[in-house]
Amino acid sequence: MTPVSSRFQAVIADIDAANAQDPRQDSVAGALRPREVVYSERMSECLPRLYPEASEALRIAARAQHICRWQIPRQKYPLGREGYNAWRAACRDHHAALTSAIMRRHGYADDEIAQVVKIIKKEQLKRDPESQALENVVAVVFVQYYLDEFVADHKDYDDAKLADILKKTLRKMDPTGHAAALALPLPAATVRLIDLALK
Repeated sequence: MTPVSSRFQAVIADIDAANAQDPRQDSVAGALRPREVVYSERMSECLPRLYPEASEALRIAARAQHICRWQIPRQKYPLGREGYNAWRAACRDHHAALTSAIMRRHGYADDEIAQVVKIIKKEQLKRDPESQALENVVAVVFVQYYLDEFVADHKDYDDAKLADILKKTLRKMDPTGHAAALALPLPAATVRLIDLALK
């Protein structure tokens, strides 16, 4: 990965400081840590595995993908697909606004900020390489760290329903993302579920 600038390091530090306020905690290696700090670190760890030459814009977008997500609670939106989509749109706008303010504070130009916003919002997915790269990393992190938890939380779902849900994630990915997900050291049941979703 290419060297990073001091302003990039300052932006990452501010993103981490914001995420450290997350009241939700995840247990990692026996220690409780703020959930969005854990998630953002996983995003930053995964990104160079897939894209070792990732730009600063893409690296910032990956770190800020869920910045302060707890401030937009899902339960404030209606159940169902329409409510879910409205919540996701509100989250994207929130993450983009917070990240824009942080980048502006550290001297990034408007066009540089606009590119990060475009990536965070995953605009022009399948056409913009960096938006697509972020989508791939999001999906790989989900499969690696959160898919088994999702399956465990939905024991009432059969394999067909789980595969259909997973298919919606996998179809947003490209072959780079699919290959990275399948290369993970996953339990046999998870691999079988991914295989079903890819059919």
